[in-house]
Order: sequence, then structure tokens, then C-alpha cells
Amino acid sequence: MTREQIISLVVAAGTAFATAFSGSALNLAIPTMGDYFHMGAASVGWITTAYMLAVAAMAVPFGKIADNTSRRNTLILGVGIFGVFSLLGIWAWSAACILFVRAVQGVGAAMIFATNMPIAISTFPGKERGKAIGICTSGAYVGLAIGPALGGFLNNTFGWKSIFIFGAVVAFVFLGLALTLHEDKQEKAGPGFDLGGNIVYMMMIACIIYGFTSLNSTRFGWAFLVCGLLLGVLFVLIELKSKNPVIDVRIFAEDRVFTFSNITALLNYSATFALGYLISIYLQVGQGLTSRTAGFIMIAQPIVMAVLTPKTGKMSDQIPAYKLASCGMGVCSLTLLFFGFAQVSTPLWAVCAALGAAGVGTALFSSPNTNVIMGCVPPSKFAVANSIVSTMRTTGQTMSMAVITIVVSATLGNISLYDVPQAELMQTMHICFFIFTALCILGIFMSLQRRKS
Repeated sequence: MTREQIISLVVAAGTAFATAFSGSALNLAIPTMGDYFHMGAASVGWITTAYMLAVAAMAVPFGKIADNTSRRNTLILGVGIFGVFSLLGIWAWSAACILFVRAVQGVGAAMIFATNMPIAISTFPGKERGKAIGICTSGAYVGLAIGPALGGFLNNTFGWKSIFIFGAVVAFVFLGLALTLHEDKQEKAGPGFDLGGNIVYMMMIACIIYGFTSLNSTRFGWAFLVCGLLLGVLFVLIELKSKNPVIDVRIFAEDRVFTFSNITALLNYSATFALGYLISIYLQVGQGLTSRTAGFIMIAQPIVMAVLTPKTGKMSDQIPAYKLASCGMGVCSLTLLFFGFAQVSTPLWAVCAALGAAGVGTALFSSPNTNVIMGCVPPSKFAVANSIVSTMRTTGQTMSMAVITIVVSATLGNISLYDVPQAELMQTMHICFFIFTALCILGIFMSLQRRKS
């Protein structure tokens, strides 16, 4: 590999690591942060949801800006915002303040997600794109692997604020490396910026996600959801007439592979993202383990993902990706079903084995599915395409957390997690896992539709 390829891969994998570590490490601190900010079981999930909502709403607009201007500069700005607000998180004094910090962190992360992988894969020929995607993605999974163990240790030893400090330090390290990148010699997507389309898009995503997550907590949840769907119709009409659309919506009608690949990604992340959140609570509240011990157990899934993802990315350059992705979702569905029947007495070795299996399934799905999507567009639209992937991922992740919020609100109410009776906690978790299993099975069906193309 050339020097340019190596640096771009290190920056892409490193920034992916920083964002992934922040999220996975905070999962171990959710019960502690809930107590610190006096947030109940239903509301504490917004510490995660606020971040993902911002990423989902902002990724595509920033991807369009990056394709039209400079992916390098967009990445640098995003890493800077992410690092600064990671540091500011330690001074949060209220629930509203920490949610604001997490939301702005999400804006920075949206800029990162839109640009880090496109910068890296644009330096590789098409026949090696899967290998590059696999390496970039493995950075995120290394963050997911280290996050639970180190996050649990930091939270248990120094408190939740130390997780924000560590995340800021990591972000600033890779910010320095990103500054050494040469200006991306990208083919520009075209002049102009569809301001109206971008505004409608952000409002659409925000209304849909907020409406979905608020169905049980406010009387206006359904109103926001319906408003978001109506804005979606308006967005399509605007984009069909735009000379320089945010998203060329025609591709969803014209390219079957692109459409089903994105739908599959949405369903996969909707089904699997909350696994870490639920297992963290299960181990700490259900089985009474410390956050440090829970973190070491949870490392099983992401460490398998980190090891296998570069290999599955390379495999997707040679084997039809829909086969790998469908197989991966099949493994994930079996794992989710296992946790749907897990009990407090379930041996920890079985929990570790199931988490490892989930890691295998995710590794088989992630890089191959992304490789298919990026192969459907020209290099000039890599950032927008990757932003759509990020939007599917973060929207799916937000929907995953929304399912938990809705189920928890309906079964437990808004009380502290530490005050929930054990039997009711397990029943609530089982309901969530059965819903996620159904979503994963639907994702397998969608993935297999690509074989006809």
C-alpha cells in the first residue's frame, strides 16, 4: 500500500474507533448516569438516543456538502466538534445539559461518518474496495471491543466523567493525524446546494425519530410521527424537481440492489444495536455484576467483530455479498432468540458464547453490505452514499432504542433501573428480544431479494 492509502486508512479506522468507543463505553455507565442526573428507566435511554438522532438527521446533508466541497475539511471539523464536546460533557450539570452535549457530539459524528470511509476507499481501486471497507469498519469494532472493558473500568474506578475525558483525548489524537492528510483529490458531485431539500430532510428524520421514541411518553408522539411521514412525501417531491438533489431518490426506484441493501441495513441495525444496551443492564441489574465485570463479558461480541470484519470485507470482493450478509443476519437472529429465553440463572459462559456468535453474524453482514451499496454509485457520490448507510445505521439504532423505550414505558414506567423487580426486568427484556428477532428475520428476507439482481 502507498503512504497515502495507509494514512487514510489509519485516520478512517481511528475516527471510527473514537465514535464507537464513546458509545459502547457509555453503555456501561447508563445506570450510574441515570442516578446522577435523576433520570428514570424510560428517560435515561435518551443519553444514547439524542446522539443517534443528531447523526441520523445530519449525516446526509454533511455528506452532500463534503462531496461538493472537501471531504478532508469536513472530517477535520467533525473530529474537532466531537472532541470538544466530549470534553465539555464532564461539566454537564443536568439531564438537559448532558442531552445537549450528546446531541452536538452527534453532529460531529455525522461529519465523521460522512467522510472517513469515502476518503479511505477513494484511494483504492474498485476491486480492493471491500478490503478497505473491512479495515475501516474494524476500527469501529475495536472501539466496541475496548469500550465495554475500559468503560466499565473507568466508570467503576473514576466515575462516568472519565469516559468523556478518554474519548476527548482519543479524538484529539486522530484530529492531529487527520490534519496531515492531503486534500482529497475527489471528483466533485456538482455545484449548488439544495437548501430547501436539506432542511426538509433534517426535519423529516427528526420528527420521525422523535415521534417514534415518544409514542408512550407524550401525547404528541403520533403527531410528530405523522408529520415526519408527510415531510418524507414532501422531500421526495422536492428532490424529483431539484437540479442538485440531496439524495437522487430515483436511484431507489431504478436500482433494486441499492434499495434492498439499504432496507436490509436499516432492519439489521434496528434488530441488533440494542443488544449491548440490554445485556449491560441484564448483567449489572439482573445478575448483580459490577460495570467492570460486565464490560469484560461484553467484550466477546466486538472483539470477534474486530477480528473477522477485515476478512469478510475482503471476501465480499470475491463472493456475492448478499450471501454473506444474509448468512450474517441468520446468525444474529438465532442469537437474539437465545437472549429472548435467557434467565438470571443462565451461565455466564453461555452469555459469552452467544455474544461471540452475534459478533460473527455482524461481521458477516456489515462490510459486505456496505461494499454492495458503495458499488452502486460513482466515486463522486461516495460521501452521500456512505451518509445514507450511516443514516440507515443510526436510524436503525435509534429505532432499536425506541423499541426499548416504548416497551420499558409500557411495562415498567419511569422508575430507576435499580428499583425494578428482577422478574419484571427479565420479562421486559424478553419482549424486546422477541421483537428484535422478528425484525432480523424480516431483514433476511429483504437481503435475499438481491439474489434476483
